[in-house]
Amino acid sequence: MNLSEPEKTKNWYAIFTKPRAEKKVHQRMLDNEIEAFLPLIKTVRQWSDRKKTVQLPLIPSYIFVNMEEKNLYKTLPIPGTVNVLKHLGKPAKVREIEIENLRILSDNSESQDISSCVKVTKGDAIEVINGPFMGLIATCLKEGSNHRVVVEIDSLGSCFNVNIPLSFLRKIKSNSEKIKL
Repeated sequence: MNLSEPEKTKNWYAIFTKPRAEKKVHQRMLDNEIEAFLPLIKTVRQWSDRKKTVQLPLIPSYIFVNMEEKNLYKTLPIPGTVNVLKHLGKPAKVREIEIENLRILSDNSESQDISSCVKVTKGDAIEVINGPFMGLIATCLKEGSNHRVVVEIDSLGSCFNVNIPLSFLRKIKSNSEKIKL
């Protein structure tokens, strides 16, 4: 038996948590030696007396675990965990590229505003080739003078809008090129 075989059966899964318990559940997963990922974004919150930068979950009430499907039962007894996200009665797998997109989004929650004349139109598959979101694979939406990229996470049925300068984008010609990246 090859040592890399067990790694081939590991997949990313979304775990649904109690509201506002994502950080605690994430830490408990790590304490139980479960490979977990919680995408966080920095945001400024204002109270009547002060402003503070806080980290909030990019997707409220979800964390992601990388493990074999047969071991998902180990996540359920962890306090704060509600259930495993399912699709058609089976645990929904989250693709590696979607996890990587979430990592890029959470590592860089702001981008610079630079204009360019790259030709992308609504619905084009694009790759971000420069700036803090470099490596992100997404679908482009163009609305007037504002340039937005919609990052789709099919397995969760979610999408996020991100402002990215057109000079930071490269159009992807085909689905095979998109998958290679």
